[in-house]
Amino acid sequence: MKENICTIPINDVFAPRDGCPICRMSAMLEKNYVQYITGAAMMEPDIRVDTNKMGFCHRHLNMMVHYGKRLPNALLLDTHLETVMNELIPKDVKGKPDKKTLARLEELQESCYVCNKMSWGMKHLMESIFKTWENDEDFKKLYSQQPFICMKHYTMLMKAAMSKHGVSSKNLPDFYKATAKLAGGYLESLKGDVAHFCTMFDYRANGQDWGNSRDAIERSVEFLTSEKVSTVPPWAE
Repeated sequence: MKENICTIPINDVFAPRDGCPICRMSAMLEKNYVQYITGAAMMEPDIRVDTNKMGFCHRHLNMMVHYGKRLPNALLLDTHLETVMNELIPKDVKGKPDKKTLARLEELQESCYVCNKMSWGMKHLMESIFKTWENDEDFKKLYSQQPFICMKHYTMLMKAAMSKHGVSSKNLPDFYKATAKLAGGYLESLKGDVAHFCTMFDYRANGQDWGNSRDAIERSVEFLTSEKVSTVPPWAE
């Protein structure tokens, strides 16, 4: 995988100050990978070997269909289906089911080429965030001005910050404080909005101001899962 897939300018990701910046960074990276895999990369032999072996999850197949052209998707699927057909689900069988083959099928259904590359890319982008935060005072200020960091990415950031390539032991307490403030401070206000939303259904609250509580449910889902609530129910998509 070419290194420039991950060269997302960190300051540009944080500049909008809109929602969780790590969610935004992840979405940009994900789109880059999906466009890459349905572009010229699908003709690279080493890439095809990996995609045949790992396959794709539904989320990323769905994105590939929407972002990529029909032919690249068909070519990727053609060789992947051939691998499954020849190695895992042959038409003509003899004897008993093979446990190793079934285990490989289970593994394949939990495997995704894009997810794998996303993990790799996010690791490197996290390291860029730590390095920039430690060496750039303007970025440190910009970091503290974010609306919030969701629960998923708060966890991811702190685990990565404590790793070998994370934040230095000298600066870790300050980074922890800044990140916890973004996650914990937002969580506190979110809890207050949800509680206020609930009280507004009491007859005694008739005529009172809803404040910021009207979309508290949707914002809670986004904070807890790093995904926005769909504008249409899943069964209607």
